[in-house]
Amino acid sequence: MPILVNEDTRLLVQGITGREGSFHTKLMLDYGTKILAGVTPGKGGQKVHGIPVYDSVDEAIEKHPEINTSIVFVPAKFAYDAVLEAVNCGIELIVVITEHIPVHDSLKFIRYAKYRRSLIVGPNTPGVISPGLSKVGIMPGKVFKRGKIGLVSRSGTLTYEVANEISKSGLGISTSVGIGGDPVNGLDFIETAKFFLEDENTDALVIVGEIGGDAEERFASFIEKTGFEKPVVAYITGRTAPPGKRMGHAGAIISMGTGDAKSKIEALNNAGIQVAETVSSIPKILFNLLK
Repeated sequence: MPILVNEDTRLLVQGITGREGSFHTKLMLDYGTKILAGVTPGKGGQKVHGIPVYDSVDEAIEKHPEINTSIVFVPAKFAYDAVLEAVNCGIELIVVITEHIPVHDSLKFIRYAKYRRSLIVGPNTPGVISPGLSKVGIMPGKVFKRGKIGLVSRSGTLTYEVANEISKSGLGISTSVGIGGDPVNGLDFIETAKFFLEDENTDALVIVGEIGGDAEERFASFIEKTGFEKPVVAYITGRTAPPGKRMGHAGAIISMGTGDAKSKIEALNNAGIQVAETVSSIPKILFNLLK
């Protein structure tokens, strides 16, 4: 069974009455995602695209106890409380789409979620999709074709481009996980790779990294130490980024001479991971590794 989201996903949309929440609820419903309820404080009793709205997560869970996943579109200043509410109600997987959440808020709710054994994807993520089964996110579903390649990425737009290249090649995607572009994330490359390692529907893994932080270097060290048993291909964006300049994502900044593309590529190569120079070359490398 694909990782994180699948045909058993039963979704709650927090912030469903907002512009983004309502828009993407319609797209997820059109994709076939099983959305059972939405939450917006003060707007309980309404319906959005036929989905009932409740004032709190507690009320939604009481009416729909089969809910196991939440997606958060709540504005940044309210996101902390929204995530804690979902965690306290025992929701297993919480996908936080919201961007510009203060880092100290993210740190606190991620730490609390781990303590309560909930999984956080994001914040500032495009979400998670298992093609043909369930989409919990804002990605364009049509570029994701079903297959056996696991995809995990820090970049939303590049996720779509890489997925499109893999899908066009005929290999397809088992599950795509956007871990988010902020400096602090819930699931990281390593934790997500462990899920893919146990997934019989995934034959190989593609990771899409970018400048800033050390997530790719830590992933390389993990692969080197554990001898990951499935083929891995990496792509790193931001090769020409100037030091000290933020490049789109809050986490994509080179500082003090660390976190640049060169250091990440070297670390991945040293761990035996092939790093693609272009997005379009990823499928060819995958075909060679899967021979």
